[in-house]
Amino acid sequence: MILLDQTRLPDEEIWLRLDKLNDVVEAIYALRVRGAPAIGIAAAYGVLVGMKGKVNLPLEDFKSHLQAVKERLFNARPTAVNLGWALGKMAEIVAQFSAGDSAVLYDRLEMEAFTIHSEDIELCDRIAAHGAALFPQNARIITHCNTGFLATGGVGTALGVIAAAHKLNGVEMVYADETRPLLQGARLTAWECQQLDLPCRVMTDSSAAYRMASETIHGVIVGADRIAANGDTANKIGTYGLAVAARAHKVPFYVAAPYSTIDSALAGGENIPIEQRPETEVTTLRGISLAPEGTAAWAPAFDVTPAQLITAIITEADVFRYPYDFS
Repeated sequence: MILLDQTRLPDEEIWLRLDKLNDVVEAIYALRVRGAPAIGIAAAYGVLVGMKGKVNLPLEDFKSHLQAVKERLFNARPTAVNLGWALGKMAEIVAQFSAGDSAVLYDRLEMEAFTIHSEDIELCDRIAAHGAALFPQNARIITHCNTGFLATGGVGTALGVIAAAHKLNGVEMVYADETRPLLQGARLTAWECQQLDLPCRVMTDSSAAYRMASETIHGVIVGADRIAANGDTANKIGTYGLAVAARAHKVPFYVAAPYSTIDSALAGGENIPIEQRPETEVTTLRGISLAPEGTAAWAPAFDVTPAQLITAIITEADVFRYPYDFS
């Protein structure tokens, strides 16, 4: 498996070749690959990496080892539903397998991983098409975290919508929140905007409300790592506050995500597991201390935006509006 190490951007473009399960798990946990759709794709390929040396095992032993591989991958980042969804799709292949040996089952798993990847490319295009029409000509748009081609298998979710809107009606400016504490907006979204020739200005997360107050903003659009059945949405920490500010300034607030991000088993956002990151991600930056030694920190990776603050949820299937019914 080969992926671009997102922790090294924008300073270096380093491609990693991952041929051990430990390396794949570490890459997911350490955010070398990130973004819910990309995590799902990486997990599917991670199954292949973990099982490549096991094709000569008896079938039942192969399946037993596969279960352990799935558990290790799932626990790497529990909030992103696409990870569990992709692993579930791989598990379906195992459950439906009735004839052949371990090598044949591995080939079926390989085909499913390729399918998950190719389908994500297609659905990103449909999300972009559905969302582009929501923005007027020469729109000014705020986004948070990173939701472009780095975070998916295709053109992206929220940033894919922005790029499609730019082609359709022109985008005057993309305001990218820096997205503390790991600066995915400043490091990654700004880099993607340069690749896409999108006009972009980076701003601190705390500047977004004042930007809305001082200039007409035509919409805020973000991605999602998990969406509950009622529309409550988990996304990168800072999203909730951005949604509150958007409501206060009467700015439409959109979420763009694959339909698979909707977790119908969860009634509401209070049941979404929120990943806690190491405190040092808040108190240091690339090895430089930002706080006195020994300072404690709170470091949730995500927050949950209540459904009533979300104007619409854009998927490849449709554009859903509050109150949400995804059936």
